[in-house]
Amino acid sequence: MSRQFSRLVFLVTAVFFALFFIWPISETLCGAFTGSDGKFTIDYIAEVFRNPLYVEGLWNSLQMGVWSTLLAALIAIPLAWMSDRFLFPGKSLLGALVLVPMIMPPFVGAIGIKQILGQQGALNALLEDMGLLDPAHPVDWLGEGRIWGVIVLNALHLYPILYLNVLAALANVDPAMEEAAENLGCTGFRKFRRITLPLIMPGIFAGGTIVFIWSFTELGVPLMFDFTRVTSVQIFYGIKDIGGNPFPFALVVVLLCATVLLYAGSKLLFGRDSHAMMAKATSQGGPRQAGLAMGLFCSGVFGLVTFLAVLPHIGVILVAFSTDWYQTILPSGWTLSHFEAALGHNLTLPSIQNSLKYAGLATILDLVLGVAIAYVVVRTRLAGRQILDAMAMLPLAVPGLVLAFGYLAMTQEGKPFAFLNPTIDPLIILVIAYSVRRLPYVVRSAAAGFQQTSVTLEEAAQNLGCPPLRTLRRITIPLIAANLLAGGLLAFSFAMLEVSDSLILAQKQQDFPITKAIYELYQLLGEGRFVASALGVWAMAFLAVTIIGTSLILGKKLGAIFRA
Repeated sequence: MSRQFSRLVFLVTAVFFALFFIWPISETLCGAFTGSDGKFTIDYIAEVFRNPLYVEGLWNSLQMGVWSTLLAALIAIPLAWMSDRFLFPGKSLLGALVLVPMIMPPFVGAIGIKQILGQQGALNALLEDMGLLDPAHPVDWLGEGRIWGVIVLNALHLYPILYLNVLAALANVDPAMEEAAENLGCTGFRKFRRITLPLIMPGIFAGGTIVFIWSFTELGVPLMFDFTRVTSVQIFYGIKDIGGNPFPFALVVVLLCATVLLYAGSKLLFGRDSHAMMAKATSQGGPRQAGLAMGLFCSGVFGLVTFLAVLPHIGVILVAFSTDWYQTILPSGWTLSHFEAALGHNLTLPSIQNSLKYAGLATILDLVLGVAIAYVVVRTRLAGRQILDAMAMLPLAVPGLVLAFGYLAMTQEGKPFAFLNPTIDPLIILVIAYSVRRLPYVVRSAAAGFQQTSVTLEEAAQNLGCPPLRTLRRITIPLIAANLLAGGLLAFSFAMLEVSDSLILAQKQQDFPITKAIYELYQLLGEGRFVASALGVWAMAFLAVTIIGTSLILGKKLGAIFRA
């Protein structure tokens, strides 16, 4: 029975991924390589590299990915090292606050950062009041092209993913290896560069891959900054003419190929090496009490990074509470009316209901598939179970923008999945899109639960005549319920605030989820940005509760969820 169940899970998962992962990508490939005469062509791809506008978009996307990843690494690695090596004042609280940037999509934070760093923003107003700036010549802190604003927002939002992975990698380093290096005269930064850094490189690679892919294909932040010369935005605008314009297909394929090649190259350079280590019990390790100066330094660094990371959130909150905020350090007036409007607006209330429906159904689907996949991978010896595990984690390595565009392409009129066209009803395709993107979180959480639970309990139940499926339902599931709750909460939370799928696949106002509603509200004149900010704050509060709950349940294992 167990073998039959394992084979059934493998078959169902393979079919699901073939239809809703491979097929949408293949539809995009067909659109990019099929000419108007129906024959194979590379003209569209070649035109992407001949057109200066498209080339500039690709170059800007690459800059976004590389610089966002490097900046996130510069923030995350020192923080993880200090957290792993020292006990310092406020460590528990500051360690929890590190996760705060994950509680809001960065494109919502763009509202706050523009209000603070814009030419007529709070920072320039402060400098003017101090007599350090001429009001006639305000500083454009975000830059003329806005690309650095996008990079900084991406890095401040995504560095926790790298932090969690590096922290988990540092926890697995055998202190005896570093002690041996010290005994041979290798100390200080040289020891970190020659010994510690190579040992934690798989963790850096695992987190850096996610950060790069996320930043390279980010759609929401460039849209909010009106930064149109980037590939993701060019694809978004090209969707309006998807039936007769092949260049969005070509751009998506180039984006996908670039992501795959860069990922493969990084994997070849950094992700292949593994270093055998003895168990950590062979030597005393763990964090040590920092001295007064070092303790204050660690607390100060954590506090400074947290402040900078939550600056966009602070900006959004202040905008949500303000009656007006223009060329002043703080809003000139305060109100709660925007929060009432955010829950009563004809655009916002349906969007909350829609997001709850889409995310709830997607989470149920993820829990069913995730538990089944994790069970086969951890509890059975089925040939090919590693393939099943890799298949389930693939969505982390493929940009959400690529999949969203693929879903739109595969549901056009005349296609086999035309009945799922989001212009008719996006419910099914959005649920599928959300579930595919968030399935890795549930699989990793469930797998961690299975690994922590002794298989002897299941064997004892089966020896007493309990069938495998009943054993799973009556014995194993209750034992791993905390892990499933953590994975489910994370999948549900990020599905609620999904950006790429929501902006591309929800095309009618009555079908908008929360993120699409925030984007549309921000485009409105008058009270639009205030109501959009208030809706963002409501979403922020909701996601904060779920992220904190997940962190308490999984602890350091939270980093394994964000690992491609």
